[in-house]
Amino acid sequence: MFETLTKRLDSVFKELRRRGKLSAADVDSAMRGVRLALLEADVHYSVVKRFIQNVQTRAVGHEVSRALNPAQQVIKIVHEELIATLGEPEQLNLTGPKPHMLMLVGLQGSGKTTTAGKLARLLRSQGERVLLVAADPYRPAAVEQLQVLGESIGVDVFTQENLSPPELALEAQTRAKKGGYSVFILDTAGRSQLDEALMEELKAIAEKVAPTEALLVADAMTGQEAVNIAQGFQNAVPLTGLILAKMDGDARGGAAISIRSVTGIPIKFLGVGESLEGLEIFDPQRLASRILGMGDMIGLIEKAEAKLDAEKAVEYAVK
Repeated sequence: MFETLTKRLDSVFKELRRRGKLSAADVDSAMRGVRLALLEADVHYSVVKRFIQNVQTRAVGHEVSRALNPAQQVIKIVHEELIATLGEPEQLNLTGPKPHMLMLVGLQGSGKTTTAGKLARLLRSQGERVLLVAADPYRPAAVEQLQVLGESIGVDVFTQENLSPPELALEAQTRAKKGGYSVFILDTAGRSQLDEALMEELKAIAEKVAPTEALLVADAMTGQEAVNIAQGFQNAVPLTGLILAKMDGDARGGAAISIRSVTGIPIKFLGVGESLEGLEIFDPQRLASRILGMGDMIGLIEKAEAKLDAEKAVEYAVK
């Protein structure tokens, strides 16, 4: 999804690599290119501003390594700041008494039901006994979709008619306890917008059955709007993590870079494709390398620094 951004950044770094030494003016010019590339990728303006300031401060300061040329130095700093902006990865909280309730929330069309199936499959592969709960009585065929997904991965699906979603969540918790399930995943109803009725229903579910994790499934293709959506849901339910769905789509990628920095909510998973195997545990270093499109270059930079560190260690040992 980062093709355009990657091409833009690559052209900026190519220009840098043509220069033997970098002046402050060269760094400023490069940062203008990086700033424009990030803004065009729909990264939140406040995140872009802070990112550029941090890179410039480090690039024109005394942070130099004898192992790297000036262009490599700037690329390394951009890579490190990108990792810092994406935020530290956090694992699902599956500690404490079982069953653990994972509540998935999000707008209609964000990929919530498919993500519930992907998450169930992943947890089952890790040895958890998983129950899927169809808590969306409004969308036509939502229950059937979850049942088909559950059957395809060998995971039970709980549903019950004539119960409100909060009551259904409570009944599912009882069923999960009696059935010896370690995790139950609640696929809640989405809406086409952030409306009050949806938020009140989510609040009621969270009050009835305190979720171990409240995970927002956000469509990565919505760009900066994903940040506003996250803030809207956070006001109703204390979110513990984000799952960015449709990361393989034809989008500008701004949501992935902005959302942690603006909301403070950690990204836990990335959804890729329709396949039930398409759920990746979030790795900021890997994603940053993907965005920059220069995994090989980053690898060479790290090797050069490691070699210099080894040489220094030998030098100190001799002394």
